[in-house]
Amino acid sequence: MDGIIIINKPKNCTSHDIVYKVKKIFGEKVGHTGTLDPMATGVLPLLIGKATLCSKYLINHDKTYNVLMQLGKKTDTADSEGKVIEKQEINEEIFNEQKIIETLEKFEGKQTQIPPIYSAIKVKGKKLYEYARKGENIENIDIKPRNIEIYDIELLNIDKINKQIQFKVKCSKGTYIRSLCEDIATKLNTIAYMKELQRLQVGEFEIEKSITIEMLEKNKDEKEWIRKNIITMEKLFQEQKKIELTNKKLHLFLNGVKLTQNLEDGIYRIYNNDKFIGIGTISKNFLKRDIIV
Repeated sequence: MDGIIIINKPKNCTSHDIVYKVKKIFGEKVGHTGTLDPMATGVLPLLIGKATLCSKYLINHDKTYNVLMQLGKKTDTADSEGKVIEKQEINEEIFNEQKIIETLEKFEGKQTQIPPIYSAIKVKGKKLYEYARKGENIENIDIKPRNIEIYDIELLNIDKINKQIQFKVKCSKGTYIRSLCEDIATKLNTIAYMKELQRLQVGEFEIEKSITIEMLEKNKDEKEWIRKNIITMEKLFQEQKKIELTNKKLHLFLNGVKLTQNLEDGIYRIYNNDKFIGIGTISKNFLKRDIIV
């Protein structure tokens, strides 16, 4: 089976755990377009079979998150799994709704962000969290800022009793929500960590169209159910223009021969007698085979 299934990842399991389970269900190669931390929940698109070859087209997608931020405490990992390293009293004025809205809006737009020390970014051949877990001095580690963009950020709820703020954010690839929470807290003159994180959307993959791993295990032998819940490669590229090849040209195309096509550079759906064959790319008027179903 080739296609994409959107899993609603539960809490306290890794993305690798989910990939392993789906691999056992289908007996196919399985990949993903970007991990979710064990504590995070939500959209985890899984690429199955030949669809794993599509990952290069999906890794730069924008993402949308539902975030719960805990005020008054700072942890060493910037999330709820870490050790509390600082506490601070919260003034009542911090919970002024208009002030919070205005503070959140200041983060919209293009900016640079310093990744958290507990992240998988490599510096001098080692992942940052490897330095942190070994207790090494990170002051001499050159953590370079990353270019990110916050497209929209919206206040959802203020919980004065539990000292929490909930917001929804749409952002570019590479944005660390843990760092965003700490930066927002700084603007509010306090400290905070990311208590909960739910990914609502990755590109066009939405949580409303996701399924649980339990649902998949229960219905793995129901062909009609699988058909309704899998995104085929043809559907994935449905916005791309179509090229119909004759039998002769198809034979050449499948054998890796570049075909002359006076069309714009880009990705194209390839058909033969109205049957979807796969994906090709055009560069400088030459059509080249890319992914074949």
